[in-house]
Amino acid sequence: MARSDSGLRRTLGVRDAVIVGLGSMIGAGVFSAVGPAARAAGSGLLLGLAVAAVVAYCNAMSSARLAALYPASGGTYVYGRERLGDFWGYLAGWSFVVGKTASCAAMALTGGAYVWPDQAHAVAVAAVVALTAVNYGGIQKSAWLTRVIVAVVLAVLASVVVVCLASGRSDAGRLDIGVSSGVGGILQAAGLLFFAFAGYARIATLGEEVREPARTIPRAIPLSLGITLAVYACVAVAVLSVLGADGLGRAAAPLADAVRAAGAPGLVPVVRVGAAVAALGSLLALILGVSRTTLAMARDRHLPEALAAVHPRFQVPHRAELAVGVVVAVLAATVDVRGAIGFSSFGVLAYYAVANASAWTLSPVPASRVMPALGLLGCVTLAFALPAVSVTVGAGVLAVGAAAYGVRRWMAPAR
Repeated sequence: MARSDSGLRRTLGVRDAVIVGLGSMIGAGVFSAVGPAARAAGSGLLLGLAVAAVVAYCNAMSSARLAALYPASGGTYVYGRERLGDFWGYLAGWSFVVGKTASCAAMALTGGAYVWPDQAHAVAVAAVVALTAVNYGGIQKSAWLTRVIVAVVLAVLASVVVVCLASGRSDAGRLDIGVSSGVGGILQAAGLLFFAFAGYARIATLGEEVREPARTIPRAIPLSLGITLAVYACVAVAVLSVLGADGLGRAAAPLADAVRAAGAPGLVPVVRVGAAVAALGSLLALILGVSRTTLAMARDRHLPEALAAVHPRFQVPHRAELAVGVVVAVLAATVDVRGAIGFSSFGVLAYYAVANASAWTLSPVPASRVMPALGLLGCVTLAFALPAVSVTVGAGVLAVGAAAYGVRRWMAPAR
C-alpha cells in the first residue's frame, strides 16, 4: 500500500473521496439550514441557493487546482502558506480549526438532541468518543462508516422529496421566485446555505491519504459538490412546494414540518433519525478535517509539535485526533454551542477567500484568474452579508489568531 512521505497511508480512491465529501456536505445542515435561509430570503430562497452554489463551485475549482499541486494534509493552510506566505496560511488554518472545532461540538449536540433530548450532552460526548475511536483506527474505517451514513441520509431525504411532491398539499405556485427580502436577504441566505456546501474542503485536507492525488482530488471535489447541489435543490423545491417561503421560515424543524404538512406524520420519526445520523456523519468528517489541519500546523510549530506524530500502525495523526476529540468532548459536555457558532460561517468564508487568493497566483493568464476572482469576491460579499453578530464574532476570532501569530513571531528571536 502506497504511503506519503509523512507516513500517512494512501488508500482513498475517487469514490472514497467523493463519499467523504458527501458525508461532510449532506449532513445536519440540510435538515436545519433551509429554515433560517428562508427567513432571510423569503421568496428568493432558491436564488440564495443558486448564489451559494456558484460561489461554492468557484471555491471548489480553486481548491481542486491547489490540491493537485500540493497534495498534503492541511488544505488551504498549506496553499496559503505556499502561495501567499506563512501568515495567510496560518490565518486560514486558525479560522478552520477554531471554527470547525465549535462546529464539531454543535453537530454532536444536534445528534444528541435528536437521539435523546433529555440527555443531549451525554449522547454528544459518547458520539465524539465513538467517532474519534473510528478515525483512530484508520482512514478506511472512517470512509466505510461515512458510506453507510450517506446511504441512510440520502434514503431519508429521497423519502421527504417523494412524500412532499406527491402529496395533495404540493403547489408549484409556492415556488414563485422573487426578491421579497431584497438583495441583502438573498445574500444572507446564500451565506447561511454556503456553510452546508463547505464540506468539500475535507477532501483537500486528506491530500496525503488519497491515491494519485493529482488525478483523484480534482475529480472528487466537483463530483461531490454537484451531487450535493442536486440533492439540496430537490429538497428545497419539495419543502417549498408544501410550506411556502413564509411557512418554511417559521419552521423549527423544516423537513419534519414539511412531511407532517404533506399528510405523512408517520415519517416524522424517520426524519428525526435521518437528522441524527446526518449530524453524526458531519461530526465524523469534521473531526477528520480538523485533525489533519492540526497535523499540518503542528508540523510548522504553530501548534504544539507533539501533535504532528503519525501512528506507526494505523498511519493516522493519532495525537491530533485525540486532542481534537478531547476538546470537542469537553465542549459538548459543558456548553450548548448550537446557537453560538455563527462565526463558523464567517470563518469558512475567510478560509476559502485565502484559497481563491492562492489560486489567483497559479497563472498570470487573465482567463485562468476569472474563477478565483469570482470566488474571492463571492466569499468576501457573503461573509459580510451574514448577521452582524456573526460578522463581529468571526472578525474577533480572526483578530485573536492574528495577534497570537504576531506575538509568536515577536518572541521567536528570543528563543
